[in-house]
Amino acid sequence: MKVKDFALGVVTGVAAAVIVKEMSNRVVPYANPDNILENIKSEFKKQTPIDGSWIYMKTENYSNGFTEIPVFKGGITRTVEGEVENFEFAADARSGAIVNIEQVK
Repeated sequence: MKVKDFALGVVTGVAAAVIVKEMSNRVVPYANPDNILENIKSEFKKQTPIDGSWIYMKTENYSNGFTEIPVFKGGITRTVEGEVENFEFAADARSGAIVNIEQVK
């Protein structure tokens, strides 16, 4: 194998990888889960400080009985008057809007 042929193959492979990466970044249909979590945390912080939070980075399907949408699931923990409160939420993966939130006992 000639060095010229090898170099051409490497350059072609790198160019293809860059193009695929750029195209996949433009086509991502979902919002950034970290941004969604930060927005939810800021809303909780308006009421009381929070102790912890998490979000699952992989989407799950959520059904409200009429339709099924992709969501990110997560949770918030806070302490109110010495009592620990845990909440779990489901946020629309496209818009970040909360579609369900409930306190876990």
